[in-house]
Amino acid sequence: MTPPATSFTPLLHLVRRFFRVRAAALLGAEGLLACDGSPAEQVVAACHGQSPELRALHHQPLPGTDARLILLDTAPLAGDLDTTALADFAHLAAELLDQQQRLQRMQDETTALKENEQRLALAVAGSGTGIWDRDVVNGRIHYSPGWKSMLGYAVGEISDRIEDSYGRIHPDDLDYVRRTMLDHFEQRTPDYQVEHRLQRKDGSYIWVSSRGKVVERDEQGRALRMIGTTTDITEMKRMARRLEQNIELLTDLTNEIPGMVFQYLRHPDGRGEYRYVSAGSLDIYGLSPEQVKVGRERILALIHPDDLPGYLNALETSAMALTPWHREYRVCLASGEVGWRLGSAHPKRLGDGSVLWHGFITDISEQKRIEAELQALAITDFLTQLPNRRHFMTRLEEQLARLQRPGNSGAALLMFDLDHFKGINDRWGHSAGDEALRHFAALLSEQMRRVDFAGRMGGEEFAVVLNDADHRSAMVFAQRLQQRLEDVPLLYQGERIPLTVSIGITTLGADDITAAGALSRSDMALYRAKAEGRNRIEVH
Repeated sequence: MTPPATSFTPLLHLVRRFFRVRAAALLGAEGLLACDGSPAEQVVAACHGQSPELRALHHQPLPGTDARLILLDTAPLAGDLDTTALADFAHLAAELLDQQQRLQRMQDETTALKENEQRLALAVAGSGTGIWDRDVVNGRIHYSPGWKSMLGYAVGEISDRIEDSYGRIHPDDLDYVRRTMLDHFEQRTPDYQVEHRLQRKDGSYIWVSSRGKVVERDEQGRALRMIGTTTDITEMKRMARRLEQNIELLTDLTNEIPGMVFQYLRHPDGRGEYRYVSAGSLDIYGLSPEQVKVGRERILALIHPDDLPGYLNALETSAMALTPWHREYRVCLASGEVGWRLGSAHPKRLGDGSVLWHGFITDISEQKRIEAELQALAITDFLTQLPNRRHFMTRLEEQLARLQRPGNSGAALLMFDLDHFKGINDRWGHSAGDEALRHFAALLSEQMRRVDFAGRMGGEEFAVVLNDADHRSAMVFAQRLQQRLEDVPLLYQGERIPLTVSIGITTLGADDITAAGALSRSDMALYRAKAEGRNRIEVH
């Protein structure tokens, strides 16, 4: 099957513009698909070497088709350099078309997988990204099955020792990876991002992009746990190296695929225009290349308002210092969808003072979604889906900081302990105990307002902060929760299991300095409630 002419229209335009040939044709079993103003019979005759007016300068077969790309002119090229450049261009054009078709097939397969994904594990497997979870203190690291498969290992064939992981990093990259990791551990960088080589099981190396973030630290700020992703970018690196061997123009225009390839020009007076935009603009912005070229205002209107200042500042810095532009930002599409994009481009200054960027933009929405879900897992108690103790204490510290500011009203801190919880486990089993914890967490969440927040502190203990509350309103909340717990007992395997809870209350104000101190007061009140017979409410 011969590819559509529209797939090659930008390349035909480029070769006519930069090599000044008279015509460029795509000839296959279906006949002539594209030419440049010459009579069709002349072009066909030239393609077969039968035209005195037009000469075929170069023939290039297109992989996977019965078509040929043919470049035509009225005279031969002047020199070997032009002939070589033209041949390189035609060869690269053929490769790009073949890659475009393969990329489309890959995108179709990925879309089909996403439609069937129901769980995070399937989403990770379909995205081609491996997940790792590092225990910094104990020097252990857990890899997802997709991560191991990326390096050719089965599930049980790779150790979790961090020192073993360093042995897989290419020796030339090891110091760079260690320094970057240390910078993030010591909070000199907001996250960890590196590109380096990893050794596969068969001894070969692949290029990967690793991104991660420390999700747990101790009171001194030392890193405890770090979660991240690793993506195989070998094909992208291989393409970059191949393009570097071609002339500078082709390198600039086709440096990064997939996504939207673009050429953007900023004039000395500040006006900007897109000189070249690939068809990928439809996927990135929902706009055709022609719509993008009308003016950059259409692009700026789509960028999320919170991200627009940073987007413009990064572009300005790139223009002034001639440093690469690299930016993650959100776009608000006409469909109502908000997606994440990653843009990267290299600038150069022209003779008239203009700045010209060549680069690409890709859709990283799926990667961002996975990272957000991993972050949520790190701060959430799996059983009750409430914030875990560490996250609750962080929010409590933030609440106390707000109370230090003038004009902020007080708050109340309540501690809860399910009564006779051990007896539930002993009589009905631990699964019943788990159901009891989930049942209480659900009833607690029902009673809270949007401005309140709760957390599971460990075992059968919970806590909640009520904003704009004093001890009287906190007492009403506690009584209402106890009544609700009495009215809605736990049903487990057809049996009603009554639950009661002891509650300790303390108020928060500007005098509270630390979360630990405030928690200690409510804990003392809770202890008093337990000592006085349980199912009680005490105030400190």
